[in-house]
Amino acid sequence: MQALRTAATGMAAQQLNVEVISNNIANMNTVGFKKQRAEFQDLLYQTLERAGAQSSDQGTVVPTGVQVGGGVKAGSVYRVTEQGSMTATGNKYDLAINGRGYLQVLMPSGETAYTRAGNLSLNDQGQLVTEDGYSVQPAVTIPADAIDVAISKSGQVQVSKSGVTEPEIVGNLELANFLNEGGLEAIGDNLFLESGASGPATTGAPGSVGFGSLQQGYTEASNVDAVSEITALIVAQRAYEMNSKVITSADEMLRTASNVRG
Repeated sequence: MQALRTAATGMAAQQLNVEVISNNIANMNTVGFKKQRAEFQDLLYQTLERAGAQSSDQGTVVPTGVQVGGGVKAGSVYRVTEQGSMTATGNKYDLAINGRGYLQVLMPSGETAYTRAGNLSLNDQGQLVTEDGYSVQPAVTIPADAIDVAISKSGQVQVSKSGVTEPEIVGNLELANFLNEGGLEAIGDNLFLESGASGPATTGAPGSVGFGSLQQGYTEASNVDAVSEITALIVAQRAYEMNSKVITSADEMLRTASNVRG
């Protein structure tokens, strides 16, 4: 009975849906996290009677035909890139991106990764780095004798020194943009890599056309909405239960048919 296989694909699809939702909920407090959504597609159809086929010698045709679907499959899991809320941290090295763009991070392998998580710090050499110690690009080094650091919305990094009236510019941060942000490859640790689907990175100064601006002393919160995720979880659970019920009903129908006596 086809219903058994169809319902099984439905259960597998809702299992994937729940896994995506659970990852969203788990990352509700992850800085710069972007929630994901699972999308599904119907499987091939079995045509029992083709629409438009001639049904008589008088030229009449079948108006709709008979097609039976084979179930559902995962189409994609896409990333929702809408802006998260700004959270004040009081850390002068924290940066939130207000608008489009990603901070560039130099990986130990020499690759450039990209992130929206702007919870930054200084390493032992005074370089601006991520939580894992990866250097932000272009590299910025804060002098040891700096008494204050100011990062403008356009990415200019200035330091103040004791006894010096004018602040000193020590670097300029840049952001990277992609034609298809959803095509970036997530590698964990709040980092993404460029892929064939995302297109090449385009870099520019924060605040310029097409790029967001920086906000010092803030981080971007996760864009996960708890109420929406719990609602989606309940819907997925109910859909899973309904597909399970279909399997139970189909099994009972097969049992009844097998018990028929001639």
